[in-house]
Amino acid sequence: MSGILMRALAVVSFTTCLALPVSAQETVRIRGTIERIEGPVYVVKSRDGAELKLTVTDNPLYVAIVPATMADVKPGMFVGSAGMMQADGTQKAIEVHIFPESMRGTGEGHYDWDLKPQSKMTNGNVEQTVAGVDGPTLSVKYKDGEKKLVVGPETVVVTYVMGSKDDLKPGTKIFVSAAKKQPDGSLQTPRITYGRNGAGPAF
Repeated sequence: MSGILMRALAVVSFTTCLALPVSAQETVRIRGTIERIEGPVYVVKSRDGAELKLTVTDNPLYVAIVPATMADVKPGMFVGSAGMMQADGTQKAIEVHIFPESMRGTGEGHYDWDLKPQSKMTNGNVEQTVAGVDGPTLSVKYKDGEKKLVVGPETVVVTYVMGSKDDLKPGTKIFVSAAKKQPDGSLQTPRITYGRNGAGPAF
């Protein structure tokens, strides 16, 4: 992996990225699908049905989410998982994201997330993987604790590669962690994370 790629990936925010230290009035999180492209403007239909106009800053970063499998997850890797807490204290994984080594530490911890109502995000180091009847269980350790993530057959597993503006077409699912509102009501972002060829997590 080149130094440029490593530096770029190190600053990527993904669907499990850090909550940026800015107020809600300044930024907007976008989960949606590109409806059409009007010059430099991406017209995006958000998850809640709203139509948004999105532009990018100079030298933007495009990051593609691509399919992976649980066979790719090894002890010592840094992963993120959105899921639902269970009565026994485990977290049932909706998604598992495998971070490149250059992104180790991104969003580390266990906290509320907005993928689904009452969903949680856990980002940390894989300490152990244990096979189970319903699927493997990952022991994930982060700075303030540890959680067991139960992975089922319906869990989406993905990883990241450097992307390209050319991949962004109508129908592409995108995620933007923090787009800034502009005076004209449009939104602007320095980076877009997207599912390549229709692939990707449940944005």
